[in-house]
Amino acid sequence: MACSTMRRSELDPDPLRQFEAWFREAEQREVPVPETMTVATATRAGAPSARQVLLKSFDERGFVFFSSSSSRKGRELAENPRAALLLHWPPLGRQVRIEGSVAPIAPEESDRNFRSRPLGSRLSAAASRQSEVAESREELEQAVETLRAATGHGELPRPEHWGGYRVEPAEYEFWEHREDRLHDRFRYRREAGGWRLDRLFP
Repeated sequence: MACSTMRRSELDPDPLRQFEAWFREAEQREVPVPETMTVATATRAGAPSARQVLLKSFDERGFVFFSSSSSRKGRELAENPRAALLLHWPPLGRQVRIEGSVAPIAPEESDRNFRSRPLGSRLSAAASRQSEVAESREELEQAVETLRAATGHGELPRPEHWGGYRVEPAEYEFWEHREDRLHDRFRYRREAGGWRLDRLFP
């Protein structure tokens, strides 16, 4: 586990570039599935829920993941379009938290991602009534096989309920492990004209 000192002077003033540097290092150091991230959402009343998904892309517009709009997280995002993300890389002793507003990505972007997925993944996404009660495993498998038979070898269109969400960051927090709980924490907070960078107590 990393025990290096994270110095303010070494951090990029742009949190997206800082995130990319850490993410690429996680890839180069062969951290298992470095794109795994926790997505936390909440109802309009503030009841929270969290689950792990895969970060599919990130750029100056935000961080993208995919889901069903009819799932629990999809319903929560419809009524309370904000989310918190967490990526944790234990071999590096690092984690990054990101908070911000959420909006669906453009349909053509979701179409491209859907077409790029293996057929089995596309069938599962189209057949699953995500977050609804299933009476048995067989019900799920039968729904996939029914859709497979109906589709044949033709193109499987993206279901309307399935697509991408983009989190536009308003705040980042970079955390790095140090001994005796004296961890390094730095927060970037969006302000007019740029980002404010502060060290936080661990």
